[in-house]
Amino acid sequence: MFQVLKKEGRARRGVFSCAHGGLVQTPVFMNVGTQAAIKGGVSAWDLKNINCQITLANTYHLHLRPGDEIIRDLGGLHKFMRWDGPILTDSGGFQVFSLASPKNIKEQGVKFASHIDGHIVFIGPEESMKIQARLGGDIAMAFDECVKNPAPYEYAKASCERTFRWLERCEIEHERLKNTPDMVNPEQLLFGINQGATYDDLRIRHMKQIAALNCDGYAIGGLAVGEPAEVMYHVIEQVEPYMPENKPRYLMGVGTPVNILEAVSRGIDFFDCVMPSRNGRHGKLFTWQGTINILNEKHARDDRPISEDCDCPVCRRYSRAYLRHLFKADEVLALRFAVLHNLYFYNDLTRKIRDALDAGNFQEFYQEMTVKLARRI
Repeated sequence: MFQVLKKEGRARRGVFSCAHGGLVQTPVFMNVGTQAAIKGGVSAWDLKNINCQITLANTYHLHLRPGDEIIRDLGGLHKFMRWDGPILTDSGGFQVFSLASPKNIKEQGVKFASHIDGHIVFIGPEESMKIQARLGGDIAMAFDECVKNPAPYEYAKASCERTFRWLERCEIEHERLKNTPDMVNPEQLLFGINQGATYDDLRIRHMKQIAALNCDGYAIGGLAVGEPAEVMYHVIEQVEPYMPENKPRYLMGVGTPVNILEAVSRGIDFFDCVMPSRNGRHGKLFTWQGTINILNEKHARDDRPISEDCDCPVCRRYSRAYLRHLFKADEVLALRFAVLHNLYFYNDLTRKIRDALDAGNFQEFYQEMTVKLARRI
């Protein structure tokens, strides 16, 4: 399922395989299709054209609309969104704790009001596993609690312990569901999630606990939720030595191009983030020289592409001036072009990271690009 091909410092070059698609080359960026679609008018077909390897969908949102039973009856997420590569489904835990209000957290699970119409919904470990089984993704994430940073130590400790008990229940239910006759994807994998807020002892203890359960992969959750980047990097450094060497490592919800470079240098393999699509929809575009705001007046007559060293479908055909015009004219095409470019950039970034690791010069690439990609042009 996963193999580390080589290392440079803590940075890892690997390959991953699952039920759908061929070998996934890691480090990898997973494009976020929260509701089985990328916001900005980008289709599954487009994702293939911009070299996406894995896409992500969300349990919470798809459970509420259109409903996981509908998706199951239509053949699962792969058929529903016409994507034949790997799909990771988030457990819904983060959205329950960030979107739903009010909510009632108990040992059994969480009761909350839908952010759509206010109706009461319950999700616990077993329910999350059932929903994800109906969706039929290749990687299911364990149900966890994501606490805000900073969090009181005692609450973070109790939450961390409950998240571990929830993972044990997820593992039992996931194994049971895989052996039922109507399982959409019997080869579905289960990743556990490390929590513990920003407390070193909680993070390390929890990582040791979940590593002993022998999940198919391990994620670090509860970061990039308001804490400084240096704190996030510190937490990764504390946790990484206790993450199994032969399993994929996933940093959830991260982040900027520089965040990805920093996390790769600390041993992370998988990434996802809404940033490329969200920033794109607001005219913030990534280039190899830094970020630009396409809405600025200086681009009104600029005949150059967004990035002259980018081979995305937009940069091959259109100018900054045209894209700025589309934004100013409120044309939907502006969102599509901007999101396509940014997603291509993120997938190209991880490709270049892999190439640098293959060539044995990742440290040089890291030193050069962390400076360039942090610039605002």
